[in-house]
Amino acid sequence: MTKSIHSSGHFCHYDTRVETRNMAETERHMISTGFVEEALDSLRRAGRPTEPLLSRLGLPPVVDQPVSSQTFGRLWLAIAEELNDECFGLGERAMPRGSFTLLCHCVLHAPTLDRALRRALRFLNVVLGEPTGRLETRDGTAVIELRDTGKPRSAFAYRSYWIILHGLTCWLVGRRIPIRLVDFRCSEPKLSADHRLFFGAPIRFSQSVSRLGFDASLLALPIARNEQALRQFLRGAPANILIRYRYDAGTAAAVRRRLSQTGPVDWGSFADLARDMRMSSSTLRHRLHDEGQSYAGIKDDIRRDLARDLLINTPQTVSDIAAGLGYSEPSAFYRAFKKWMGLSPEAFRKSARSDLSV
Repeated sequence: MTKSIHSSGHFCHYDTRVETRNMAETERHMISTGFVEEALDSLRRAGRPTEPLLSRLGLPPVVDQPVSSQTFGRLWLAIAEELNDECFGLGERAMPRGSFTLLCHCVLHAPTLDRALRRALRFLNVVLGEPTGRLETRDGTAVIELRDTGKPRSAFAYRSYWIILHGLTCWLVGRRIPIRLVDFRCSEPKLSADHRLFFGAPIRFSQSVSRLGFDASLLALPIARNEQALRQFLRGAPANILIRYRYDAGTAAAVRRRLSQTGPVDWGSFADLARDMRMSSSTLRHRLHDEGQSYAGIKDDIRRDLARDLLINTPQTVSDIAAGLGYSEPSAFYRAFKKWMGLSPEAFRKSARSDLSV
């Protein structure tokens, strides 16, 4: 039943039972061909051919369609085995196979998210050399900074670092950690819209340092995992850390499904939703809070995803999109979209369509 990529102690045992349970979920979370190509570039830089590895994974010589998180996870594992580097050769030094497992054990028994993050950053600093990470708090925001002494690394390099760190810490506290901001030291890549879609947060390029920020109050969250849970987590890695925690099964997912069945203009009140879900408003509110979610936040997530899809795939005007999403004035939609994506709706549409034409 279990097809082992390699012995435990490396990135993971690849367990087909995990794949079966998660397939329906992960198929909805597609990884763009641009990110696949950047992963394969790590082989090319090392002078290794890509076609034999792609063939072993059942992929064509040229991957011209997005792949599932599950498939990208298998690709990540195969490249890590080929290069003995779990971070695509993107650090100053390699992250040898087994490093991610050791990182997990290093942070597992930290009392809080704050302590776990600081341990994780020290570990990654020792292993990778650069970029060097550190955690600071400023005006209610916890900021993880990545610094390099040389020229900027690629957006894919910084993104891979964030995937590892953010995915692990979300799992440790058992809830999604909403991201407030993402800064990249590198210049804006051709596929910048893919980065914005992935993080779901305002993104800036060509900054002095690379940063990821979230609500500082979350640093006090207790670590909620044990050794048994870690073994299960590692069996699904790295595919499971590619999945955004807002999509996890639970009350938030049930609320999202209900809201997605109708358009935003037809959404009822929170009390109506609680009644439809056969619970009191206070119970629903507490359950969402326990998952790091809120009714307003979920509605914003759905509106944001709808807005991005409509801007990319339809000719609708921004005013029409705003009205369809339930905004009484286009200006309110403009402000919301700028907060979500760091761009105006028109600028996002232009950027996304330009990326698709590349």
